[in-house]
Parts: sequence; structure tokens; C-alpha cells
Amino acid sequence: MNRADFYDAELQRHNQHLRAAAGVGTRDRVLDIGCGAGQTTREAARVAVNGHAVGVDTSRKMLEIARRRASEAGLRNVTFEHGDAQHHPFPPASFDLCISRFGTMFFADPAAACANIARAMRPGARLAWMVWQSQERNDWARSIRRAMAPLIAVSPDAPAAFSMSDPAIVTEVLRDAGFGSINFAEVRESVFYGVDIDAASEALIDLYLAKEDMTHAAEQRDRALKQLGDLLEAHVTPEGVLFDSYAWIITARML
Repeated sequence: MNRADFYDAELQRHNQHLRAAAGVGTRDRVLDIGCGAGQTTREAARVAVNGHAVGVDTSRKMLEIARRRASEAGLRNVTFEHGDAQHHPFPPASFDLCISRFGTMFFADPAAACANIARAMRPGARLAWMVWQSQERNDWARSIRRAMAPLIAVSPDAPAAFSMSDPAIVTEVLRDAGFGSINFAEVRESVFYGVDIDAASEALIDLYLAKEDMTHAAEQRDRALKQLGDLLEAHVTPEGVLFDSYAWIITARML
């Protein structure tokens, strides 16, 4: 499974909650922040048959996949742009809805990013973002890294993945950017890592370890992989390897 397919499978259960919260309309112009391989952008485009969906991401590789899959699906009302939402030159007052599936937590400057996105939204436009709750409520993040230590260093992205977990802080940033009617709805769903232990182990090794990380001493490597196997075995279900998780769906409107 490639990385794009892994992310889509991992978050399949979360995706349905975001789709419901977004409530894409047939005429909506939709902006998808951190669109990755474009699953959420394509889903929006399929509903917005008389509108348009624009996906934005910093990964050129993911965007290549997104464009190819949109073309294969025959979607003509979707485009993908390479850029950082903090300063990307979005056309002003152009979108009716901004969505994001775990794509807004990595802003170096959340205030600047939210202000820039707000400028691209029409008056009354809607926002529906999914973000992780705190790391303490998402033990999958800590337990996987603990199991694979010392093969991996602490990723600088690890804390950032939970940077929008505090409703009070995020509410202030969104309000300063010009949004109102800000709401946080809790989503408790499972993250999916594979149909069985072998598939989950292969996916997580590919995700967390660079090839050079596997050059550790055999004893270290074997111990870490044994710990990972034991962890995954504890999370095997009839539906695959699942870890409990907690997220927020943030909704708001432009004033």
C-alpha cells in the first residue's frame, strides 16, 4: 500500500464525520487545506456539481497523485495547487466552504494562516476542519513511537500534529481572523493500520522509518520490531488493526 492509500484507509472512519459536518452544496466553491492525495477534494467536487473544489498542499508528490486520480475519475470541476496556506495567494472572497482533514495542524503561524484563509472566504462562508485532540487522548501516537524506539528519533512533527487541540486557543485565532459561530464537536473513532499484523507492521515501518533507520544493530532492531508486533497484536480486531482516537470537528462561519 502506498502512503496516499495508507492515509485514506487510516482515516476512513473519520472521513464520514467530516463529510457530514461539511455539508457540501451543489453550487459550493470549496477550498480543501492540506488535501494530500485529494480524496476529500474529489468527494467535495462530486457533490458540488455546479461548483468547484480546489485542493492545496505542500507536497508535490501527493498533488501528482491527486491530479491523476481526479482525471481518472472524470472530474472536471476540481483543481489542485501547490502552496502553503499561510501565504498562498488565494483569490479574495472566492469560496463558500473551507474543509480540512487533519491538514491545518502544521501551520508555523496559525494566526497568519487563518487570516489568509479568511480573506479567501465569502461573507457567510463555512468552515469544517478535523484536527486531533490532545496527544494525551490519542495514545496511538505515543504507544507506536514507544514501541519503535530507539529506531526512530522524536519527529519534530509529533507535537505539531496536536497543535490545534485546545478549543480556547483555536477559538481565539479563528475569531481574530473574522470567523464566528465557532463550535467543537468531539469525534471518537478508530484509526486503521492494516487488515492484519503483517500489513500494519509494514505500513508503520514505511511511515515512521527511513531506510537508514533500519541500519541499527540487529539486537536493537529486533527488539523494537518485537515491541511493535506485540502492540499491534493487542489491537487486532475482526475489522483489522485498530487504535482508538479522539478528534475535533471545528465548524465556523465568516462574519
